[in-house]
Amino acid sequence: MSRDNARRGLLVRALIALGVLVASAFLLLTTDPRLGLDLRGGTQIVLEAQGDADAADRSLEVLRRRVDALGVAEPVIARSGENRIVVELPGVQDPQEAVKVLGQTAQLTVQRNGQTVMTGEGISDAQSARNPQGAGFVVNIQFQGDAPAKWQKVTGEAACEPSGTPGRQIAFVLDGKPISSPEVSLDTPCGAGQAGGSTTITGRFSQAEAKELALVVRSGALPVPVEVIEQRTVGATLGAEAIEASAKAAIIGIALTSLFLMFAYRLAGFLAVVALVGYAGVAYAGLLAVGATLTLPGLAGFVLAIGMAVDANVLIFERAREEYARKPNLRRASESGFRGALSAIADSNVTTLLAAGLLFWLATGPVRGFGVTLTIGVLASMFSALVLSRVLVVWALGTRFVTKRPRLSGLHTLGFVRRRLSAVLYRRPSLWLISAGAVVLVAAAGLFARGLNLGVEFTGGRMLDFTAGGPVDSGRVRTALADAGFSDVVVSSSGNEVSLRTAPIDDATSARLGEVVSSAVDGGARQSSNELIGPSLSSELRRNAVIGLAIAVAAQLGYLAVRFDWRLGLATVAALLSDVLVLIGVFAWMGKTADGVFLAALLTVIGYSVNDSVVVFDRLRELRGSRLKASYPDVVSDAVVQTVPRTVNTGLGVLFVLSALLVLGDGSLANFAIALLIGLVAGTASTVVTAAPIAIWLESRWPRRAVLKKRPVGARA
Repeated sequence: MSRDNARRGLLVRALIALGVLVASAFLLLTTDPRLGLDLRGGTQIVLEAQGDADAADRSLEVLRRRVDALGVAEPVIARSGENRIVVELPGVQDPQEAVKVLGQTAQLTVQRNGQTVMTGEGISDAQSARNPQGAGFVVNIQFQGDAPAKWQKVTGEAACEPSGTPGRQIAFVLDGKPISSPEVSLDTPCGAGQAGGSTTITGRFSQAEAKELALVVRSGALPVPVEVIEQRTVGATLGAEAIEASAKAAIIGIALTSLFLMFAYRLAGFLAVVALVGYAGVAYAGLLAVGATLTLPGLAGFVLAIGMAVDANVLIFERAREEYARKPNLRRASESGFRGALSAIADSNVTTLLAAGLLFWLATGPVRGFGVTLTIGVLASMFSALVLSRVLVVWALGTRFVTKRPRLSGLHTLGFVRRRLSAVLYRRPSLWLISAGAVVLVAAAGLFARGLNLGVEFTGGRMLDFTAGGPVDSGRVRTALADAGFSDVVVSSSGNEVSLRTAPIDDATSARLGEVVSSAVDGGARQSSNELIGPSLSSELRRNAVIGLAIAVAAQLGYLAVRFDWRLGLATVAALLSDVLVLIGVFAWMGKTADGVFLAALLTVIGYSVNDSVVVFDRLRELRGSRLKASYPDVVSDAVVQTVPRTVNTGLGVLFVLSALLVLGDGSLANFAIALLIGLVAGTASTVVTAAPIAIWLESRWPRRAVLKKRPVGARA
């Protein structure tokens, strides 16, 4: 490429980067984020309507009117799938009343002598009011259409019956249950009935009962019965703590990663840090642009993506170091570094996007938010590395000042590891496989020895989380629950937090459990979250988890078989399966809960594991093309050794962020960080001890055909 073309390309990238940064800054300054309920507090209820999609649509409109009547600020009501409706009620911490109101079919009928004479469709309005003739409250009804004429006819017929007889009574029946059966007043003329298009339902209602009855009657009847299959309630304070913990983790993680990059790569590392800050702004602006709802797992995904964004820069810088070692020209080495690393960056990011896409497709609730955040983070990291970082690095390293001082660049040497490390790893690959198999067996034994502690997402039931003022004695809580008749409740505690997991229970029993826990903890305990998963949803989530893992494995195998070779694809898949078994087994040994957030971490580990193998096999493909006559195990060994700096440097960047999440976060954030830390270690090790030896074994059993043939005399090379 000529110097003029290079400058023109650099200018175009600079203009693109400037445009994206300006647009991102505008979004950051003018758009407020949409926080999920787990960050701002409130209740989410998932209802399943019986019937088809049309019945769900009609139910949606009825529920919208009921939610509006509840007076909740900024509610969210949306369809999910064919017959599910998601209702989010910010600020609602006691969901019992909301569930009671939303879940009623509210089929109001007017009956006389056991026969339905009118339906609730003829009602235009219903308001609660104090009973003017005595104690309690009543509900005043207004009719519409032809209902006034029907009411006049019915009351006229009833007025002709003697007082005290059933024929003079008119019953108001809600969902098959009589709520009021008054007699027609004595001043109603026989045959003429009550005119005026209104009436009053009496029944010695309390103020709350009258208000609730008026609300469900006024909003209309649900066309089909609905069932509450999921319910989540999160305290606003938990959301504030999660935001604060994630923000601190992001700041500390970025600071540590920045210091490390500048230490390892000097000026190039500093420019990568500048690009990393730009990445964070672009990624967050991307979330605002698509209107994504930021959830607790989404925050964790955003923080994690910051650490993963380092990978592309590390790949580029290591390539640039190799190019500079061949020909000491900083500008040309940096350009070659970006071009040489493009293949590995593209392949590794595609595998991560596959995992993120599966999360969005198969998961529900907050875990889908993690999938969205991860997708936007990956796309933003590619922009940061391939456009923004390229503009900064190529421009700075091409200046006369830096050219005369190559040591300042940080790309003037292969680095301590590459200069010192020289090893032949795979003279006996079977030993590596035996070691890997032993680790997998020990981890998997935890599934049989202790079993995997599945969360309510997969088993169905209710999960209650409480926060106390001091350390919680789980044994004391367990004893108090057993004395109160709740011996089957699973109790777990960490510091000043305690979690209960039970079979599906109603809201009254849930409130009773809260009272018992509060009495068993010094200073009482505050409920921070309440999650209910119905059995139909839990079975679906279990099925989706299995399908998700199967599709993830098949997708990775298919992609790698196309991009590389079926042997390398099969070796990579074997390594990621071992990582999955190790992660699940270690969680079983630790007694940690495998919930929806764990599923997000598991799919992320799959993406990370494949990412690491892709980088090594990309180098193997390059070396194999130039060393066809060399021993295949030696070529694999060289590919692993040459990518060690990238593996170590990227791993440290992710390690900083995850460690910050683990130390600062708690609950879901801490478990998420633990799962990814285990996956980070397993994924890095499995490439060396599993994927590479299996690739060597497959090549020995089914060697590729030679691609070089003897050239005819006079043929041009």
